[in-house]
Amino acid sequence: MDDHVGPRLRHLREQRGVTLTALSADTGISVSTLSRLESGGRRPTLELLLPLARAHGVTLDYLAGAEPTADPRVHAKPLIRHGVTHIPLTQRPGAPMAFKLIFPPRTPTEPAPEPQTHEGYEWLYVLSGRLRFILGEHDMMLQTGEAVEFDTRVPHWFGNPTDYAVEVLSLFGPQGERVHVRARSR
Repeated sequence: MDDHVGPRLRHLREQRGVTLTALSADTGISVSTLSRLESGGRRPTLELLLPLARAHGVTLDYLAGAEPTADPRVHAKPLIRHGVTHIPLTQRPGAPMAFKLIFPPRTPTEPAPEPQTHEGYEWLYVLSGRLRFILGEHDMMLQTGEAVEFDTRVPHWFGNPTDYAVEVLSLFGPQGERVHVRARSR
């Protein structure tokens, strides 16, 4: 907590036009304790700050002078490649990347899939729909709730041959990191 708690408390009380006696009646904290808090003669505790925050209509973070929390929103800029919408869910270059992929019906529209290879490791989870997935000699349909994990140096392709949109969560690590999923807790 910073040294500005006392002055902040006094400012809030005076701004509201409330006396120490009225604030005491509202919070159950004695007038002398409130006075010492405002003057810096008493160290603020959680038990004292909670009713004061409630009475003044402010957060504990505000009273304690805490730094504001960074904006947690991801400002995704979707891009469309080969008809598939890629929504980035992470922003750290060089680290594993997360994407939500949305395949419209019958996307991509290539007549025959051309499996590709590149460096990295990928994990796909089908959120909704059915996704055709080719990996080496394997050709399979993944259903909602199914996941695959593969080395992207193996020829692979995936797409939506159905008449309904497919949504997929993709985690990709360019350095070949593997996803570690625990089936049960330790």
